[in-house]
Amino acid sequence: MNNLFQDTRPRALSVSELNHQARHLLESSFMQVWVEGELSGFSRPSSGHWYFSLKDRKCQIRCAMFRGLNQRIRDIPKEGDQVRIRGKVTLYENRGDFQIIVEHIEPAGLGALQQAFEELKRKLQAEGLFEAGRKKDVPTLPAHIGVVTSPSGAAVHDILTVLARRCPAIPVTLYPTSVQGKPATAEIVRAIGLAQAHGVADVLIIGRGGGSLEDLWCFNEEAVARAISSCTIPTVSAVGHETDVTIADFVADLRAPTPSAAAEKVSPDQRDMLRQINDREFRLANAARRALQRLNTRLEHLAARLRDPRRELLEKAQRLDDLELRLGKAMAQRLDRSQVRRTHLAQRLAMQSPGKQLATSREALERSASQLDKALQQILARLQERLEYTAASLNLVSPLATLGRGYAIVRDEHDNIVRNASDVSTGDRISAHLANGTLEAEVKSANTDNRQSQNAGD
Repeated sequence: MNNLFQDTRPRALSVSELNHQARHLLESSFMQVWVEGELSGFSRPSSGHWYFSLKDRKCQIRCAMFRGLNQRIRDIPKEGDQVRIRGKVTLYENRGDFQIIVEHIEPAGLGALQQAFEELKRKLQAEGLFEAGRKKDVPTLPAHIGVVTSPSGAAVHDILTVLARRCPAIPVTLYPTSVQGKPATAEIVRAIGLAQAHGVADVLIIGRGGGSLEDLWCFNEEAVARAISSCTIPTVSAVGHETDVTIADFVADLRAPTPSAAAEKVSPDQRDMLRQINDREFRLANAARRALQRLNTRLEHLAARLRDPRRELLEKAQRLDDLELRLGKAMAQRLDRSQVRRTHLAQRLAMQSPGKQLATSREALERSASQLDKALQQILARLQERLEYTAASLNLVSPLATLGRGYAIVRDEHDNIVRNASDVSTGDRISAHLANGTLEAEVKSANTDNRQSQNAGD
């Protein structure tokens, strides 16, 4: 009887089972997605989580972003913003809501962080903070190394491991700071200032391990960039992996692709140093050996040339006697020559007596004076003759001489010389200049015929 009423229908799933299977199906099908749309229904409860919807003209989807992730977002989105999100597709089983658990959110188009990165890069580059000429040389053999990083991160372990392997004798000082999140910016700036105030480090490694753009963002902050740029200690930027690029890389004096690479760059390899020391010790020993051999050879040579001092003294005494004899002969010859010269000079002096020279000069002066007087008389006579001749010549062409022979110079009222009868008219006043005096007259008539006489009256 019971078999007759056995239920043959397919087993039904509970709502919880269905939602659970749907959730696993969604999460396995969509590992991670990027979605762009308009933000709507944004809410921030006291838990600190963000809840909102992302929609376009046709559809919408619910989204949740938990507090641990949204604290990294610099600018809180607002209603109506066009945004891009990255997250995982899932199902909220309690309500059966299809949703996205958001890991990152940024403005649509160029990401907000990337946009801020490019803007700050252009600003600092325009100020010259990236110029190669302002970067300091990083020492190849530092006496002390400073490290600005998190004391609990992988970066400090990698740095210390490399330094211990390459040159454990170099002391290292850690200036601890957080390297992620909002407080990290101020802490990094403070750690760099502390390293400068401490004044022991010759080079400063600043960095952390790899991560997302948000994780590394504190090394893209302007405050950190300016602190690195103004640091008086040579700085090495070691942020993230080789492909990660931050503003700190541009302003630091040297960029290393990883923290381990930074430790490699600032520390010498003690094995290479030992090889160099051994090589130099060997070369120094060889050089010293060769120098000693050269000195011994020279000593032997000098010893062979060394003579008996007594024989040297006897030769010097003989040389002194010879010089004494030569000096006596030279002095006698010099005295003889001086005597001959003195006699010659005395004879010349007698011939050049001042009285005799004065008498000779006086005679020459008197002869010259007489010759000068004769020459002056002759010159004056020639000048007198020339003057008289010139005066006679001038007198012949003088107007006064012409007037003396009965001629007159006639001028009109305007003091112009009248040369022709046509130059005046009847009634004009004229004046006649004679050899002695002047006549004033009035023209009665003017006849241009030279053969007729001209009449003029007072």
